[in-house]
Amino acid sequence: MLPAVALQASVQPQQHMPSRSSISSVVVAIRDNRHMAIILVRAASPGLSDAHVHGSLLQCSSPLQLKRRVPPRSSGRWMLCSLRYACLGLDPGEIGRTSAVYSSLAVNPAGEAVVSSEQKVYDVVLKQAALLKRQLRSQTPPVLDVRPQQLDMPRNRLNLKEAYARCGDICEEYAKTFYLGTLLMTEERRRAIWAIYVWCRRTDELVDGPNANYITPTALDRWEKRLEDLFAGRPYDMLDAALSDTISRFPIDIQPFRDMIEGMRSDLRKARYKNFDELYMYCYYVAGTVGLMSVPVMGIAPESKATTESVYSAALALGIANQLTNILRDVGEDARRGRIYLPQDELAQAGLSDEDIFNGVVTNRWRNFMKQQIKRARMFFEEAERGVTELSQASRWPVWASLLLYRQILDEVEANDYNNFTKRAYVGKGKKLLALPVAYGKSLLLPVSLRNSQT
Repeated sequence: MLPAVALQASVQPQQHMPSRSSISSVVVAIRDNRHMAIILVRAASPGLSDAHVHGSLLQCSSPLQLKRRVPPRSSGRWMLCSLRYACLGLDPGEIGRTSAVYSSLAVNPAGEAVVSSEQKVYDVVLKQAALLKRQLRSQTPPVLDVRPQQLDMPRNRLNLKEAYARCGDICEEYAKTFYLGTLLMTEERRRAIWAIYVWCRRTDELVDGPNANYITPTALDRWEKRLEDLFAGRPYDMLDAALSDTISRFPIDIQPFRDMIEGMRSDLRKARYKNFDELYMYCYYVAGTVGLMSVPVMGIAPESKATTESVYSAALALGIANQLTNILRDVGEDARRGRIYLPQDELAQAGLSDEDIFNGVVTNRWRNFMKQQIKRARMFFEEAERGVTELSQASRWPVWASLLLYRQILDEVEANDYNNFTKRAYVGKGKKLLALPVAYGKSLLLPVSLRNSQT
């Protein structure tokens, strides 16, 4: 856990804030009649300037008069939530009226802590970033924790070329816009992204595809064993062979792939998420992992001044944003399958219940709830934007296209008056076509880190 300074039930004035270079985090504790909310501010968060840190801190803790209205004693638990996932989406003064916690560390009164989902995922990010940095320092093929050996399947150029071509066909069929963007990438990077996409799609279809009703935990265990064989250079089929070849060429670790399978296990055993901390971990498993798999292939721009960790964090944020968007778009569809991918505590705070979701009636309570959920998803998109600019220029267009188009789904949910029970929000072909030149233009911009260093 990052070091933190607890300011018990009070707010330190901005003029006394430590400088950005002297702190990793600041904790502000604010008490209400149900729990202690401890807001974590990471000054070292990627893309955050001092102004962002101070401004968000003041936004989160601005109602200084709060402690005069609060009972002197508090029952219940303490909650720790990070700046990126907790403060944005709350208006000044809301701390005393709401207890929205986005990614939290539960701390009991005895001081015993449970590590938050955000911290668990950040540990994975650090590992992936370290792997890539080792390659960049050596400028030689990476030494992986699990490195493919000689492929058992025939590994001549013709077979691999056919395997990659098939991956490209599948990507083109199911992700046309993204596929178009990959055509600007170098051949090696393009083929590798196709191979990763296909493995992720096959994994997702285990629980969402036509045979989902027959999938058991044992089947997922077999799929994970097959993954391990793939990383050991023993691919089962042509599509596996393409990915096995890819991981021999790029510093790709097995952990995000394992974590995605764990997300599929979650879908088999879990249909409710009690808070955003749980939902965040699920979003990481099923979508954030894709970003961690892809960064080594996409590459970081040689002129970028950003840290490797910050680029991985932004890729993670894009995956989280995309999955949150999927969830908000598919509320009605998921409800018809008996699933609710919305934080139960936040539904209760909004005066909503599972029955309201199953009944599918748009009310003012539902609209207000959805506004906050959309605000959160857009915050993750904003974080992702900073990282996209740091990627290798030839790799940016498909990522920008994906980001812009997915973010427009949120606009369509709003245009449908938040009726995501019976109306499916989608971006029309015309808007998709308009987004492509915009994405291409953004792909030509200098990395944000370089622009900041020049000002």
